Amino acid sequence: MKKTDKKRVYLDCSATTPLDGEVLKAMQPYFTDIFGNANSIHGFGTEAALAVDTSRRKIAELLGAKPTEIYFTSGGTEGDNWAIKGIAAAKRDNGKHIIVSAIEHAAIMSTCKQLASDGYEITYLPVNSAGVVSPKELDKLIRPDTVLVSVMLANNEVGTIQPVRELAEVAHKHGVLFHTDAVQAVGSIPVNVKDLGVDLLTLSAHKFYGPKGIGALYIKSGVKPNKFIIGGHQERTMRGGTTNVPAVVGLCKAMEIAVTNLDKNSAHVKGLRDRFVSEIEKKVPHVIYNGDRVNRLPQNANFSFEFIEGESLLLNLDLNGIACSSGSACSSGSLEPSHVLLAMGLNHETAHGSIRFSFGKHNTKEDVDYTVDKIVETVNKLRAISPLFAEYKGGIKNV
Repeated sequence: MKKTDKKRVYLDCSATTPLDGEVLKAMQPYFTDIFGNANSIHGFGTEAALAVDTSRRKIAELLGAKPTEIYFTSGGTEGDNWAIKGIAAAKRDNGKHIIVSAIEHAAIMSTCKQLASDGYEITYLPVNSAGVVSPKELDKLIRPDTVLVSVMLANNEVGTIQPVRELAEVAHKHGVLFHTDAVQAVGSIPVNVKDLGVDLLTLSAHKFYGPKGIGALYIKSGVKPNKFIIGGHQERTMRGGTTNVPAVVGLCKAMEIAVTNLDKNSAHVKGLRDRFVSEIEKKVPHVIYNGDRVNRLPQNANFSFEFIEGESLLLNLDLNGIACSSGSACSSGSLEPSHVLLAMGLNHETAHGSIRFSFGKHNTKEDVDYTVDKIVETVNKLRAISPLFAEYKGGIKNV
């Protein structure tokens, strides 16, 4: 690859984070030296099994759970699918009604769409203009045939943190199970399953400097979703497939580092985010800061830049070495405006001009200042050729 002196700034940590060096170091022996199948009963296998068991216990401790309540998955999408489909199948004799928020990740929304085609009824909880779900509204929507409520702990696009504890209490008052997608939250804010009072919780390692392709689903003792991947006896027969030992070790190490350094890293990214937001609002007119200004993830900043297309801004920033996202990474290839922003009340035109910036522990103030300068420059350039902006300024009129 040809070397370049162009500055590169990565502001897409909500999509994925780079693998931490300490995590890689912890994983390496399990690729080469301790390579046994964790389900084999010989010495090579028991060495690997010990690493998996130790990791499971540590992850459970960090989440406030029991080791027997932690099940390893391939990541957030699998965990969300297992939680929703597993409970839906297990509880079908009790009812076929599921409630999810209107701003869930595609892993939840697509799963619910599939279940709807199979005869389940899905109700979508509305959110206010800041993207927050109301426990009172949930209370109104629960019915005798409701079997599951799923509301994400923190939104992946606008960073809004939901009142999950209160929502779970409402669900339990009606005897309904509660799942939360905590993929964006773990490693960014304190997450404890006992404090939250949830029955199921999804997490994924690559959101907090761990390896891709590994996650976990917390399933509270006594809650029994149907099996999702049928195979051998792995994960206490609940999830078949050879255990990815290096990834499990990496998940554990990454989570341990993230929780240990949570206050330090959160303060760092929040400081950068706040500096960024202040500068953008000061230097760029006609912008909307999406999401709750206070009750949000410390690393997240989502802006709608009026009169321009978000994709055009994103691509121009990329030419300047800046990585960000137009919505969530899992739906960034879609030409449709964000369902999250539409649910929050933005119109299609404004939603199309939205960009998510998500900061990480390796970012600096220089990264922020460089990005702000390039945004100002690019927005001015794009608005200069925008018919929408020209119409707003009175340069052209509709005929």
